[in-house]
Amino acid sequence: MAAFEEMGVLPQIAKRLEEIEWILPTNVQADAVPLILGGGDVLMAAETGSGKTGAFSIPILQIVWETIKDMQTKKKPTASSVTKVNNIPEFWEWSKFDRAKEMAIAEDGITCQSRDQYWNGVRATKCVHGKGKYYYEATVSDEGLCRVGWSTKQANLDLGTDPHGFGYGGTGKKSNNRQFDDYGTPFGLNDVVGCALDLDNGVISYFKNGLDLGNAFVISSEVRNKGLFPAVVLKNAEMDFNFGSKPFKFAVPPNFVAVNDAPSNYVSSNTSGTSAPALDHLVSNAPLALIIEPSRELAEQTQKEIKNLMKYLDEPVIRTMLAAGGIPIKEQLSDLQKGVNIVVGTPGRLEELTKSGNMLLSHCRFLVLDEADGLLQQGHGDLVNRLHAKCPKITSDSKRLQMIVCSATLHSMDVKRMADRLMKYPIWVDLKGEDAVPETVHHVIVKVNPRSDKSWKDFSKRIPTDSVHVRDPLSPNSNTPELLSEAAKLLKGEYCVRAIVELKMDRAIIYCRTKLDCDNLERHLNSFGKSEFSCVCLHGDRNPQERRDNLEKFKANRVNFLICTDVAARGIDIRGLPYMINMTLPDEKSNYIHRIGRVGRAERMGLAVSLVAVVPEKIWYHGEWCPSRGKNCSNTRTTKEGGCCVWNNELQCLADVEEHLGIVIAESGNDFKIPVDEFDGKVVYGEKRKQTGSQYMNHVAQLAPAVQDLAMLEDRTQINFLKRMRIQ
Repeated sequence: MAAFEEMGVLPQIAKRLEEIEWILPTNVQADAVPLILGGGDVLMAAETGSGKTGAFSIPILQIVWETIKDMQTKKKPTASSVTKVNNIPEFWEWSKFDRAKEMAIAEDGITCQSRDQYWNGVRATKCVHGKGKYYYEATVSDEGLCRVGWSTKQANLDLGTDPHGFGYGGTGKKSNNRQFDDYGTPFGLNDVVGCALDLDNGVISYFKNGLDLGNAFVISSEVRNKGLFPAVVLKNAEMDFNFGSKPFKFAVPPNFVAVNDAPSNYVSSNTSGTSAPALDHLVSNAPLALIIEPSRELAEQTQKEIKNLMKYLDEPVIRTMLAAGGIPIKEQLSDLQKGVNIVVGTPGRLEELTKSGNMLLSHCRFLVLDEADGLLQQGHGDLVNRLHAKCPKITSDSKRLQMIVCSATLHSMDVKRMADRLMKYPIWVDLKGEDAVPETVHHVIVKVNPRSDKSWKDFSKRIPTDSVHVRDPLSPNSNTPELLSEAAKLLKGEYCVRAIVELKMDRAIIYCRTKLDCDNLERHLNSFGKSEFSCVCLHGDRNPQERRDNLEKFKANRVNFLICTDVAARGIDIRGLPYMINMTLPDEKSNYIHRIGRVGRAERMGLAVSLVAVVPEKIWYHGEWCPSRGKNCSNTRTTKEGGCCVWNNELQCLADVEEHLGIVIAESGNDFKIPVDEFDGKVVYGEKRKQTGSQYMNHVAQLAPAVQDLAMLEDRTQINFLKRMRIQ
C-alpha cells in the first residue's frame, strides 16, 4: 500500500501521486492531510517549497469528490435526516445550521447547549403559520440562563430582542423588541416550560410545570402569516425539548396539538449567511471549496496542481475554475453556469463575482487562505471577513465549514488574530517555529559602499536610475547624502551584471523594490545586446497577458532572467532554479523568506545574493497622499515635507532580517568570488546536494540486518505463545 493510502487518501489520488513520484509525503503533508480529512480547521506553517499546496489540495479533492459522488448515488440518509418534502426532517428538531456559533445541538436534534458567556440562539427546522393551535415543552437540564418561545424567519437568533421574536426567560420576564416585562415566575433547573401558540386568536402563552401563566403576547395577522418557529437562546445553559415525538410531561392545553403533528404546509428555517441548502444536489454556481490566493500567478499555479492531482478522479468529474483578473469575466460566468466545484481565485475577482451574486457560497465546505499573511498585508482582511460570512458555518448534513490557513510566514499577530476570530479550535501544523531559511538555500549579502568603491564614476553604460535625485546638485566631489544615494543605485546596477558574469548565472530571478526599478534594470540588461543577459519583466503595471507570456518564457528557458517586484514573491514555483538576486532588501522582513524561497526548491540547491547599500538611499514611497499613487509622479520631496520619497536604511533592514531569523547572514566581497565549496564542498546550484553515506536506493540493504533481527524476535514470540497455550 502506498504511503498516502495509509493516511486514508483515495486510491485514485494515491495512484496519481505515485505516478508523479510523490512516493512519500512531506512532513507538512504527513501532519496536515489526516487532520483535514478528519474535518478539522488547520493552520499550516512550513518552509516555502515544503509541499503546503499538496497538503490542502489532496484532502480537499478527496472530500469534494466523495461529497459529489454521495449526491449522485443518492446515498441513503441516516435516521436523523429522514425527509418528507423539500428535504425537511420528518420530526421537528433544532436546526444544525440556523444557529449561533457557540450553540451545540445533540445528535438527537432536540437537546441544545451553550457554554459561552454570551447569548447564543437557535431556531427549529420548521415553522407553523396561518391557523391552528400548537404546543411544545422545554426542560432546563442544566443550570444557566434560558429564554424560550417563538420567532419568525426575520428575527435574529437572540430571541426577544427585535420585533420578530417572542420569549419567556428564566428570570420570570417576557421579552419582545428588547421590552422586558414581568410575567409569571422565574424558572430553573428541572423546570418544564410549555410554549403555546394560538394562531387562530393570535396569542402566545406559557406554562410552568403545567401551570397556565396566562397570555404573554398578542401577535398580528401579518406575523402569523409569516410563520413562527420554536426558538431558544441560552447563556451557559442546557435544555431538553419535546416537540411531540414522545408523551409530554404535563397535559397539553385543550384544543392544542404538538408541533410535531402540525400540517405539512411549513417552511424551512434556513437563513442567508449562516446556513446551507440541503446538500442533496449541486448548484452550478455554488462551489464546494474556495481557495484564495494573493496573486494571479500563485492562483494559476495552485489550480494547475489541483488539476494535475485529479487525473484519475472520474465518475464524477470535479470541475475547477480560476477566478482572477486578466481573464475575461464572461469566461468565468460561463464556467459558473456549467457548474464548478472548486474555485481558486484572487481577492478582486472573487469579490466581484460574489458581490454581483454570480457566484454563491451557500454550499461552501472549505475556505482556504493560502499565503494568509500576504493577503492581510495587501489589505484584504475585510474581504476575507465578508467571504467567510457568506459561507455556511454548518451545512444541512451537519458538516462544518473547514478553514485552512497556510503560509511560509504564519507567525504574525494579524494572522493569529484572524484565526482566533474565524476558525474553530484550529490545530497548528508548525514544522518550523519562527521563520527559518531552508537548508537547500545558501544566502549571502554583498555590501554596496560608494565611499570605498568609486567605480560608479567611470561606468560607460550606467543603469537608468529612478530620477529621485533629478533635481539635486550631484557634484562628483560633493560627498553629499544625495550623491552617495545616487552612486549606490548606479553601483547596484553594476554589481548585478558582475554577479551574473562572475557566478556564471544562466537562470535567476531578480527582485527590485519598485516597478520603475524593474523597468530600468530590464532596459539596462537589454542594452548589452547579449543573449546571456536576456530578460523579461513581471510586475503589476504589465498587462495580464504580458505577465503570463513573460512568466512562460522564463519557465520555458527562453530567457535567462525574470525581473520582478514582490508581486511574484509568492507565486512562482520553478524547480531547480539556481540563483536569486535582491537588488534591494524588501520592506517587510517576512518577504525576505518568500523571495529567497524561490530557489532551493524540490531538494535542489540555490544561492540568493542580496545587494545592501551601506549608505542611506532615497527611494520613492507613494501612499494614499499621492494623487496618482505613483503614476507619473515627480514629487521628490520626502513624506515629511509633503512629498513621495523616504530615506531607506538598508543596514537597518538587514539587521531586522537577521534578528527575525536569529542568524548572521554570510558576506561576500564585491568581486563575487563565492567558491562552490564554501558551505559543504559538494554544491552545484540548481542540482540536488551530493550526499555521502546512504542513498535512497540502498536503504533496503542498510535496513536488512534490523529487519532480520525483528523477524527472529517475532518467531521466538510466536513459539513462546504456543508453548504457553499448550501448558494452559
